[in-house]
Amino acid sequence: MTGRLQDKTAIVTGAESGIGQACAVAFGREGADLVLAYLEDADGAAETAAKIREAGRAAITVQCDHTRPDDVERLFASAADAFGPPDILLNSAGLDAPGEELAEMSDETWEKMLKVDLFGPMLCCRAFIRARRAAGGGGRIVNISSVHEEIPRIGSAAYDAAKGGLRNLTRTLCLELAPDRIAVNNIAPGMILTAMNQEAMEDPAARERQVSNIPWRRAGKPEEIGHLAVYLASPEADYVTGQTFTIDGGLSLHVGQGA
Repeated sequence: MTGRLQDKTAIVTGAESGIGQACAVAFGREGADLVLAYLEDADGAAETAAKIREAGRAAITVQCDHTRPDDVERLFASAADAFGPPDILLNSAGLDAPGEELAEMSDETWEKMLKVDLFGPMLCCRAFIRARRAAGGGGRIVNISSVHEEIPRIGSAAYDAAKGGLRNLTRTLCLELAPDRIAVNNIAPGMILTAMNQEAMEDPAARERQVSNIPWRRAGKPEEIGHLAVYLASPEADYVTGQTFTIDGGLSLHVGQGA
């Protein structure tokens, strides 16, 4: 590790598992102190914190439903109390597609997907922006989106709409926050071996069926998202803002092949 985030403070949502956990650990290994937001899995968040402390950095865990404004306020207050103003925000907490076509989808399912995958990141972005402006500007926001911000799937209307909205939230914030020197970028993963792909993790045959559509012929690892997130959060990416970085083994370019 090169200390690219030395003495920075990062808030990571969804830090108890998967991509959020991998990014948080990567930040810690690059010198950042971490505020780890989790919804229910306190043990998972504690595991993430332990890995960060092993790397010689500090970490606190905060239970937070990021769709609730009061919870988000408490999260940022906890960060300020522990470390001062945060320098980095990574929005990773989210839900996968419910697999229901719109005609059969309930209002409650649609609302929950939009709240978790779009409204929650918006609340965290807003709180981060206010904190950074009060601190004099500067900072990095990294949103974890999906290739499905661009590629629709049957049974994924709410998820696709939320991720598409997150992409345009990122692009709009790029313009709004450039005077503050707050860079905002998206990472759009393809198939990554996390709990959202539990079947593929547990069943080699199912995994092989899915990766057959990926030109690189394998699924991604959460740590690979972490490497990219470190770059986007670092001074090396100072001229990078408003962009989506797709990391999918070529999956999004394979759409339409063989037709």
